[in-house]
Amino acid sequence: MDFKTLFQILKNILSTEDNSVNFPVMIRGRHGIGKSEVVYLAANWLNLEVVERRASQMQEGDVVGMPDSDPVITDKGTKVATFNSFDWLIECCENPRVLFLDEIDRAQPQIKQALMELTDSRKIFGKILHPGTIIMSAVNGGKYGAEYQVGELDPAELDRWVVFDVEPTVLDWLDWAKDKVHPTMHSFIELHPEHLEFRGPYEPGKVYPSRRSTVRLDAALQRAKLYDMNDDNALSLVEAITEGFSGIEVAMAFRKHLKASGKGMQARDIIVDGRWRETKGWSLMDHIALVQRIGNSPLLDSPKWEAGCYTNLANYFTSMPSESAADFWTKLTGHHIQTHSDNSVYAYSKGFEEHHLVKFMQTKDDNGVTVTEHFRFLLTGERDSGYSREDMIKKHVEESQSNSAGYFPGIQDAQSNYSPESPFSSAGVQPTQTGISDAQSNYNQIGRTVVV
Repeated sequence: MDFKTLFQILKNILSTEDNSVNFPVMIRGRHGIGKSEVVYLAANWLNLEVVERRASQMQEGDVVGMPDSDPVITDKGTKVATFNSFDWLIECCENPRVLFLDEIDRAQPQIKQALMELTDSRKIFGKILHPGTIIMSAVNGGKYGAEYQVGELDPAELDRWVVFDVEPTVLDWLDWAKDKVHPTMHSFIELHPEHLEFRGPYEPGKVYPSRRSTVRLDAALQRAKLYDMNDDNALSLVEAITEGFSGIEVAMAFRKHLKASGKGMQARDIIVDGRWRETKGWSLMDHIALVQRIGNSPLLDSPKWEAGCYTNLANYFTSMPSESAADFWTKLTGHHIQTHSDNSVYAYSKGFEEHHLVKFMQTKDDNGVTVTEHFRFLLTGERDSGYSREDMIKKHVEESQSNSAGYFPGIQDAQSNYSPESPFSSAGVQPTQTGISDAQSNYNQIGRTVVV
Protein backbone atom coordinates (compact mmCIF):
# COMPACT_ATOMS: atom_id res chain seq x y z
CA MET A 1 0.00 0.00 0.00
CA ASP A 2 1.07 3.60 -0.44
CA PHE A 3 1.62 6.03 2.44
CA LYS A 4 -1.65 7.86 1.84
CA THR A 5 -3.58 4.64 2.43
CA LEU A 6 -1.41 3.76 5.43
CA PHE A 7 -2.11 7.11 7.08
CA GLN A 8 -5.85 6.62 6.60
CA ILE A 9 -5.57 3.23 8.28
CA LEU A 10 -3.46 4.48 11.19
CA LYS A 11 -5.85 7.34 11.86
CA ASN A 12 -8.64 4.79 12.19
CA ILE A 13 -6.90 2.23 14.40
CA LEU A 14 -4.83 4.48 16.67
CA SER A 15 -6.33 6.93 19.14
CA THR A 16 -5.35 8.90 22.21
CA GLU A 17 -8.99 9.14 23.32
CA ASP A 18 -9.79 5.42 23.22
CA ASN A 19 -6.64 3.38 23.81
CA SER A 20 -8.39 0.04 24.27
CA VAL A 21 -7.40 -1.19 20.78
CA ASN A 22 -4.04 0.53 20.30
CA PHE A 23 -2.27 -2.66 19.30
CA PRO A 24 1.41 -2.64 18.25
CA VAL A 25 1.89 -1.56 14.62
CA MET A 26 4.69 -2.84 12.38
CA ILE A 27 5.55 -1.11 9.08
CA ARG A 28 7.47 -3.28 6.62
CA GLY A 29 9.15 -2.18 3.42
CA ARG A 30 12.37 -1.55 1.55
CA HIS A 31 15.14 0.63 2.97
CA GLY A 32 15.14 4.40 2.64
CA ILE A 33 11.46 4.80 1.74
CA GLY A 34 10.48 6.80 4.82
CA LYS A 35 9.10 4.22 7.26
CA SER A 36 10.60 5.99 10.27
CA GLU A 37 9.24 9.29 8.99
CA VAL A 38 5.75 7.75 9.02
CA VAL A 39 6.15 6.86 12.70
CA TYR A 40 7.13 10.43 13.58
CA LEU A 41 4.34 11.91 11.47
CA ALA A 42 1.83 9.62 13.17
CA ALA A 43 3.15 10.68 16.59
CA ASN A 44 2.77 14.29 15.51
CA TRP A 45 -0.93 14.05 14.72
CA LEU A 46 -1.44 11.91 17.84
CA ASN A 47 0.31 14.72 19.75
CA LEU A 48 2.65 12.22 21.42
CA GLU A 49 6.40 12.33 21.94
CA VAL A 50 8.49 9.55 20.42
CA VAL A 51 10.82 7.34 22.45
CA GLU A 52 13.02 5.56 19.91
CA ARG A 53 15.10 2.48 20.56
CA ARG A 54 17.13 0.62 17.92
CA ALA A 55 16.32 -2.97 18.76
CA SER A 56 19.23 -4.06 16.57
CA GLN A 57 21.64 -2.36 19.01
CA MET A 58 20.03 -3.48 22.27
CA GLN A 59 21.59 -5.89 24.75
CA GLU A 60 19.76 -7.88 27.41
CA GLY A 61 20.66 -5.29 30.01
CA ASP A 62 18.89 -2.59 28.00
CA VAL A 63 15.63 -4.47 28.52
CA VAL A 64 16.13 -5.94 32.01
CA GLY A 65 17.87 -2.94 33.54
CA MET A 66 20.79 -2.69 35.98
CA PRO A 67 20.96 -4.25 39.46
CA ASP A 68 20.18 -1.86 42.29
CA SER A 69 23.14 -1.33 44.62
CA ASP A 70 20.84 -1.63 47.63
CA PRO A 71 19.20 -5.07 47.74
CA VAL A 72 15.71 -5.58 49.08
CA ILE A 73 15.51 -7.56 52.35
CA THR A 74 12.55 -9.90 52.76
CA ASP A 75 10.61 -10.51 55.99
CA LYS A 76 12.89 -13.44 56.67
CA GLY A 77 16.01 -11.35 56.21
CA THR A 78 16.93 -12.65 52.76
CA LYS A 79 18.63 -10.16 50.48
CA VAL A 80 17.02 -10.00 47.02
CA ALA A 81 18.51 -8.25 44.01
CA THR A 82 16.26 -5.80 42.17
CA PHE A 83 16.76 -4.14 38.84
CA ASN A 84 16.39 -0.50 37.87
CA SER A 85 14.93 -0.09 34.41
CA PHE A 86 16.48 2.35 31.99
CA ASP A 87 14.92 5.73 31.31
CA TRP A 88 13.30 4.82 27.96
CA LEU A 89 11.08 2.18 29.56
CA ILE A 90 10.20 4.25 32.62
CA GLU A 91 9.25 7.20 30.41
CA CYS A 92 6.84 5.01 28.45
CA CYS A 93 5.42 3.56 31.68
CA GLU A 94 4.84 6.90 33.37
CA ASN A 95 3.72 8.92 30.32
CA PRO A 96 1.81 8.35 27.10
CA ARG A 97 4.39 8.00 24.34
CA VAL A 98 4.97 6.41 20.95
CA LEU A 99 7.50 3.68 21.72
CA PHE A 100 9.37 3.21 18.44
CA LEU A 101 11.23 -0.12 18.40
CA ASP A 102 13.15 0.24 15.15
CA GLU A 103 14.76 -2.68 13.28
CA ILE A 104 13.29 -5.32 15.57
CA ASP A 105 13.93 -7.98 12.91
CA ARG A 106 17.67 -7.28 13.24
CA ALA A 107 17.64 -7.69 17.04
CA GLN A 108 19.41 -10.51 18.87
CA PRO A 109 17.15 -13.52 19.53
CA GLN A 110 17.08 -12.90 23.28
CA ILE A 111 15.96 -9.30 22.71
CA LYS A 112 13.14 -10.38 20.42
CA GLN A 113 12.06 -12.93 23.01
CA ALA A 114 12.07 -10.33 25.76
CA LEU A 115 10.04 -7.89 23.69
CA MET A 116 7.34 -10.50 23.08
CA GLU A 117 5.91 -9.83 26.54
CA LEU A 118 6.01 -6.09 25.93
CA THR A 119 4.12 -6.31 22.65
CA ASP A 120 1.59 -8.82 23.97
CA SER A 121 0.91 -7.91 27.60
CA ARG A 122 2.29 -4.34 27.55
CA LYS A 123 4.60 -5.12 30.47
CA ILE A 124 8.11 -6.36 31.00
CA PHE A 125 9.91 -7.37 34.20
CA GLY A 126 7.10 -5.95 36.31
CA LYS A 127 7.00 -2.59 34.53
CA ILE A 128 3.65 -1.81 32.89
CA LEU A 129 3.34 0.58 29.96
CA HIS A 130 1.17 3.67 30.34
CA PRO A 131 -2.31 2.98 28.88
CA GLY A 132 -1.76 5.78 26.35
CA THR A 133 1.59 4.47 25.07
CA ILE A 134 1.54 3.14 21.51
CA ILE A 135 4.16 0.67 20.26
CA MET A 136 5.35 0.95 16.65
CA SER A 137 8.14 -0.65 14.65
CA ALA A 138 9.73 -0.36 11.19
CA VAL A 139 11.48 -3.31 9.54
CA ASN A 140 12.88 -4.44 6.17
CA GLY A 141 11.46 -7.95 6.32
CA GLY A 142 8.41 -9.42 4.65
CA LYS A 143 8.53 -9.80 0.86
CA TYR A 144 11.88 -8.01 0.75
CA GLY A 145 13.47 -9.96 3.58
CA ALA A 146 15.71 -11.97 1.26
CA GLU A 147 17.49 -8.76 0.21
CA TYR A 148 18.55 -7.89 3.76
CA GLN A 149 20.47 -9.44 6.65
CA VAL A 150 17.42 -9.73 8.85
CA GLY A 151 15.98 -12.47 11.02
CA GLU A 152 12.36 -12.97 10.11
CA LEU A 153 9.96 -13.01 13.04
CA ASP A 154 8.39 -16.38 13.74
CA PRO A 155 4.58 -16.73 13.63
CA ALA A 156 4.19 -16.25 17.39
CA GLU A 157 6.24 -13.05 17.35
CA LEU A 158 4.51 -11.69 14.26
CA ASP A 159 1.07 -12.46 15.71
CA ARG A 160 1.64 -9.77 18.36
CA TRP A 161 1.81 -7.03 15.69
CA VAL A 162 -0.60 -5.44 13.26
CA VAL A 163 1.54 -5.60 10.11
CA PHE A 164 1.37 -3.29 7.09
CA ASP A 165 3.56 -3.79 4.01
CA VAL A 166 4.16 -0.44 2.33
CA GLU A 167 5.19 0.40 -1.23
CA PRO A 168 5.06 4.20 -1.42
CA THR A 169 4.44 5.89 -4.76
CA VAL A 170 6.46 8.67 -6.31
CA LEU A 171 3.47 10.89 -5.56
CA ASP A 172 3.96 10.20 -1.86
CA TRP A 173 7.53 11.49 -2.08
CA LEU A 174 6.73 14.47 -4.33
CA ASP A 175 3.95 15.57 -2.01
CA TRP A 176 6.14 15.18 1.08
CA ALA A 177 9.22 16.79 -0.53
CA LYS A 178 7.61 19.83 -2.17
CA ASP A 179 8.61 22.12 0.71
CA LYS A 180 11.62 20.08 1.89
CA VAL A 181 13.97 19.87 -1.10
CA HIS A 182 15.22 22.36 -3.66
CA PRO A 183 12.80 22.95 -6.58
CA THR A 184 15.46 21.72 -9.00
CA MET A 185 15.68 18.36 -7.22
CA HIS A 186 11.90 18.19 -7.02
CA SER A 187 11.52 18.81 -10.76
CA PHE A 188 14.27 16.27 -11.53
CA ILE A 189 12.40 13.50 -9.72
CA GLU A 190 9.07 14.55 -11.22
CA LEU A 191 10.56 14.38 -14.73
CA HIS A 192 12.65 11.28 -13.99
CA PRO A 193 10.82 9.22 -11.34
CA GLU A 194 12.92 6.18 -12.16
CA HIS A 195 15.86 7.89 -10.43
CA LEU A 196 14.14 8.27 -7.06
CA GLU A 197 14.93 4.71 -6.05
CA PHE A 198 16.26 1.48 -7.52
CA ARG A 199 13.85 -1.45 -7.83
CA GLY A 200 15.82 -4.11 -9.67
CA PRO A 201 18.23 -6.80 -8.46
CA TYR A 202 21.20 -5.34 -6.60
CA GLU A 203 24.80 -5.83 -7.66
CA PRO A 204 27.21 -6.21 -4.72
CA GLY A 205 29.09 -3.03 -3.90
CA LYS A 206 27.24 -0.81 -6.37
CA VAL A 207 25.73 2.49 -5.20
CA TYR A 208 22.01 2.83 -5.92
CA PRO A 209 19.54 5.69 -5.36
CA SER A 210 16.94 5.67 -2.61
CA ARG A 211 14.54 8.23 -1.22
CA ARG A 212 16.91 8.70 1.70
CA SER A 213 19.97 9.25 -0.51
CA THR A 214 18.02 11.73 -2.67
CA VAL A 215 17.17 13.89 0.34
CA ARG A 216 20.73 13.69 1.66
CA LEU A 217 22.14 14.63 -1.74
CA ASP A 218 19.83 17.63 -1.91
CA ALA A 219 20.93 18.81 1.54
CA ALA A 220 24.61 18.54 0.54
CA LEU A 221 24.09 20.46 -2.70
CA GLN A 222 22.11 23.19 -0.95
CA ARG A 223 24.75 23.66 1.73
CA ALA A 224 27.45 23.93 -0.94
CA LYS A 225 25.24 26.36 -2.92
CA LEU A 226 25.86 24.28 -6.04
CA TYR A 227 22.32 24.76 -7.33
CA ASP A 228 23.27 28.39 -8.02
CA MET A 229 26.18 27.48 -10.33
CA ASN A 230 25.98 26.18 -13.88
CA ASP A 231 29.48 26.28 -15.36
CA ASP A 232 31.19 23.07 -16.48
CA ASN A 233 33.36 22.86 -13.37
CA ALA A 234 30.35 23.15 -11.08
CA LEU A 235 28.42 20.57 -13.10
CA SER A 236 31.34 18.16 -12.92
CA LEU A 237 31.48 18.63 -9.16
CA VAL A 238 27.75 18.05 -8.82
CA GLU A 239 28.04 14.91 -10.93
CA ALA A 240 30.83 13.55 -8.74
CA ILE A 241 28.90 14.29 -5.52
CA THR A 242 25.72 12.76 -6.93
CA GLU A 243 27.57 9.59 -7.90
CA GLY A 244 28.65 9.17 -4.29
CA PHE A 245 25.12 9.49 -2.98
CA SER A 246 23.02 7.83 -5.68
CA GLY A 247 25.23 6.12 -8.25
CA ILE A 248 26.60 6.85 -11.71
CA GLU A 249 23.32 6.58 -13.65
CA VAL A 250 21.61 9.20 -11.49
CA ALA A 251 24.71 11.40 -11.59
CA MET A 252 24.75 11.54 -15.38
CA ALA A 253 21.01 12.18 -15.63
CA PHE A 254 21.08 14.87 -12.94
CA ARG A 255 23.93 16.71 -14.67
CA LYS A 256 21.97 16.67 -17.91
CA HIS A 257 18.90 17.98 -16.07
CA LEU A 258 20.87 20.82 -14.48
CA LYS A 259 22.38 21.80 -17.81
CA ALA A 260 18.98 21.74 -19.53
CA SER A 261 17.48 23.93 -16.83
CA GLY A 262 20.49 26.21 -16.74
CA LYS A 263 18.64 29.42 -17.59
CA GLY A 264 18.13 29.86 -13.87
CA MET A 265 14.88 31.80 -14.18
CA GLN A 266 12.39 31.28 -11.36
CA ALA A 267 8.61 31.61 -11.08
CA ARG A 268 8.88 35.10 -9.57
CA ASP A 269 10.91 36.29 -12.57
CA ILE A 270 7.94 35.53 -14.81
CA ILE A 271 4.92 36.18 -12.59
CA VAL A 272 6.09 39.25 -10.67
CA ASP A 273 8.90 40.74 -12.76
CA GLY A 274 7.41 39.99 -16.18
CA ARG A 275 10.60 38.70 -17.77
CA TRP A 276 8.76 36.38 -20.17
CA ARG A 277 10.30 38.05 -23.26
CA GLU A 278 13.70 36.70 -22.20
CA THR A 279 12.45 33.15 -22.78
CA LYS A 280 12.10 33.59 -26.52
CA GLY A 281 14.52 31.31 -28.31
CA TRP A 282 14.72 28.88 -25.40
CA SER A 283 14.82 25.16 -26.02
CA LEU A 284 11.87 22.98 -25.14
CA MET A 285 13.75 21.56 -22.14
CA ASP A 286 14.39 25.06 -20.82
CA HIS A 287 10.68 25.83 -20.96
CA ILE A 288 9.72 22.51 -19.34
CA ALA A 289 12.17 23.17 -16.49
CA LEU A 290 10.71 26.65 -15.91
CA VAL A 291 7.17 25.29 -16.05
CA GLN A 292 8.18 22.84 -13.33
CA ARG A 293 9.42 25.70 -11.16
CA ILE A 294 6.24 27.69 -11.72
CA GLY A 295 4.05 24.66 -11.00
CA ASN A 296 5.83 24.06 -7.68
CA SER A 297 6.12 27.69 -6.67
CA PRO A 298 4.51 28.88 -3.41
CA LEU A 299 3.35 31.91 -5.41
CA LEU A 300 0.49 29.73 -6.67
CA ASP A 301 -0.76 29.48 -3.09
CA SER A 302 -0.58 33.24 -2.46
CA PRO A 303 -4.05 34.56 -1.63
CA LYS A 304 -3.77 37.68 -3.77
CA TRP A 305 -2.00 38.69 -6.96
CA GLU A 306 -1.67 42.06 -8.63
CA ALA A 307 -3.42 42.26 -12.01
CA GLY A 308 -0.07 42.50 -13.77
CA CYS A 309 0.93 39.07 -12.47
CA TYR A 310 -1.88 37.40 -14.43
CA THR A 311 -0.89 39.32 -17.56
CA ASN A 312 2.76 38.36 -17.20
CA LEU A 313 1.89 34.69 -16.88
CA ALA A 314 -0.58 34.91 -19.78
CA ASN A 315 2.11 36.43 -22.00
CA TYR A 316 4.48 33.61 -21.13
CA PHE A 317 1.79 30.98 -21.79
CA THR A 318 0.83 32.33 -25.20
CA SER A 319 4.45 32.84 -26.32
CA MET A 320 5.89 29.44 -25.38
CA PRO A 321 6.12 26.41 -27.72
CA SER A 322 2.94 24.38 -28.02
CA GLU A 323 4.53 21.30 -26.44
CA SER A 324 5.48 23.13 -23.26
CA ALA A 325 2.14 25.02 -23.33
CA ALA A 326 0.36 21.68 -22.99
CA ASP A 327 2.63 20.76 -20.09
CA PHE A 328 2.03 24.19 -18.56
CA TRP A 329 -1.75 23.80 -18.77
CA THR A 330 -1.63 20.31 -17.28
CA LYS A 331 0.39 21.36 -14.25
CA LEU A 332 -1.31 24.64 -13.48
CA THR A 333 -4.81 23.19 -13.73
CA GLY A 334 -3.73 20.53 -11.26
CA HIS A 335 -3.99 17.23 -13.14
CA HIS A 336 -0.78 15.38 -13.86
CA ILE A 337 -0.54 11.63 -14.46
CA GLN A 338 2.60 9.61 -15.09
CA THR A 339 3.73 6.01 -14.83
CA HIS A 340 6.71 4.75 -12.84
CA SER A 341 9.43 2.66 -14.44
CA ASP A 342 7.70 -0.50 -13.21
CA ASN A 343 4.46 0.67 -14.93
CA SER A 344 2.69 1.50 -11.69
CA VAL A 345 0.60 4.64 -12.10
CA TYR A 346 0.98 7.63 -9.86
CA ALA A 347 -0.62 11.06 -10.03
CA TYR A 348 0.74 14.39 -8.92
CA SER A 349 -1.24 17.60 -8.67
CA LYS A 350 -0.25 21.10 -7.67
CA GLY A 351 -1.76 23.83 -9.78
CA PHE A 352 -3.55 27.09 -9.15
CA GLU A 353 -5.89 27.86 -6.32
CA GLU A 354 -9.33 28.14 -7.94
CA HIS A 355 -9.61 31.92 -7.58
CA HIS A 356 -6.29 32.35 -9.42
CA LEU A 357 -7.34 29.87 -12.10
CA VAL A 358 -10.56 31.71 -12.92
CA LYS A 359 -8.82 35.06 -13.25
CA PHE A 360 -5.94 33.60 -15.21
CA MET A 361 -8.23 32.00 -17.80
CA GLN A 362 -9.96 35.32 -18.39
CA THR A 363 -6.71 37.31 -18.67
CA LYS A 364 -5.63 38.74 -22.05
CA ASP A 365 -2.03 38.81 -23.21
CA ASP A 366 -0.47 41.88 -24.81
CA ASN A 367 -2.03 40.90 -28.15
CA GLY A 368 -5.54 40.85 -26.69
CA VAL A 369 -5.86 37.04 -26.70
CA THR A 370 -7.29 35.46 -23.56
CA VAL A 371 -5.70 32.39 -22.03
CA THR A 372 -8.86 30.41 -22.76
CA GLU A 373 -8.86 31.46 -26.42
CA HIS A 374 -5.23 30.47 -26.81
CA PHE A 375 -5.76 27.07 -25.30
CA ARG A 376 -8.81 26.55 -27.51
CA PHE A 377 -6.54 27.32 -30.44
CA LEU A 378 -4.03 24.72 -29.24
CA LEU A 379 -6.79 22.13 -29.04
CA THR A 380 -8.80 22.94 -32.17
CA GLY A 381 -6.76 25.27 -34.34
CA GLU A 382 -9.60 27.80 -34.04
CA ARG A 383 -9.50 31.09 -32.13
CA ASP A 384 -13.29 31.40 -31.73
CA SER A 385 -15.17 28.27 -32.64
CA GLY A 386 -18.55 29.41 -31.37
CA TYR A 387 -19.07 26.05 -29.73
CA SER A 388 -20.04 25.47 -26.11
CA ARG A 389 -17.55 23.73 -23.88
CA GLU A 390 -19.21 20.32 -24.23
CA ASP A 391 -19.71 20.69 -28.00
CA MET A 392 -16.11 21.79 -28.48
CA ILE A 393 -14.64 18.80 -26.64
CA LYS A 394 -16.97 16.33 -28.36
CA LYS A 395 -16.23 17.90 -31.75
CA HIS A 396 -12.52 17.60 -31.17
CA VAL A 397 -12.79 13.97 -30.08
CA GLU A 398 -14.84 13.16 -33.20
CA GLU A 399 -12.26 14.84 -35.41
CA SER A 400 -9.47 12.90 -33.78
CA GLN A 401 -11.17 9.65 -34.82
CA SER A 402 -10.72 10.46 -38.48
CA ASN A 403 -7.30 12.08 -38.07
CA SER A 404 -5.12 10.04 -35.75
CA ALA A 405 -2.41 12.69 -35.89
CA GLY A 406 -4.74 15.38 -34.54
CA TYR A 407 -3.43 18.80 -33.70
CA PHE A 408 -1.04 17.17 -31.19
CA PRO A 409 0.34 13.64 -31.36
CA GLY A 410 -1.53 11.50 -28.88
CA ILE A 411 -4.75 13.55 -28.85
CA GLN A 412 -6.62 10.35 -29.64
CA ASP A 413 -6.02 9.29 -26.02
CA ALA A 414 -8.70 11.77 -25.05
CA GLN A 415 -11.32 9.72 -26.91
CA SER A 416 -11.28 6.85 -24.43
CA ASN A 417 -10.87 9.14 -21.42
CA TYR A 418 -13.51 11.77 -22.23
CA SER A 419 -16.53 11.69 -19.95
CA PRO A 420 -18.54 14.74 -18.78
CA GLU A 421 -19.34 12.88 -15.58
CA SER A 422 -15.73 11.96 -14.90
CA PRO A 423 -13.42 14.59 -16.36
CA PHE A 424 -10.41 13.22 -14.52
CA SER A 425 -10.77 9.67 -15.79
CA SER A 426 -7.58 9.63 -17.86
CA ALA A 427 -5.47 7.44 -15.54
CA GLY A 428 -2.58 5.94 -17.38
CA VAL A 429 -2.05 8.72 -19.93
CA GLN A 430 1.55 9.85 -19.96
CA PRO A 431 1.86 13.63 -20.42
CA THR A 432 5.62 13.26 -20.73
CA GLN A 433 4.87 12.08 -24.26
CA THR A 434 2.66 15.02 -25.30
CA GLY A 435 0.80 16.34 -22.28
CA ILE A 436 -2.24 17.15 -24.34
CA SER A 437 -4.60 14.40 -23.17
CA ASP A 438 -4.31 15.47 -19.55
CA ALA A 439 -4.55 19.09 -20.61
CA GLN A 440 -7.77 18.46 -22.52
CA SER A 441 -9.20 16.61 -19.53
CA ASN A 442 -8.45 19.62 -17.34
CA TYR A 443 -9.97 21.95 -19.90
CA ASN A 444 -13.15 19.92 -19.73
CA GLN A 445 -13.14 20.07 -15.92
CA ILE A 446 -12.52 23.76 -15.35
CA GLY A 447 -14.99 24.74 -18.07
CA ARG A 448 -17.66 24.23 -15.41
CA THR A 449 -16.35 27.36 -13.70
CA VAL A 450 -15.37 29.57 -16.63
CA VAL A 451 -17.60 29.84 -19.68
CA VAL A 452 -15.46 29.42 -22.77
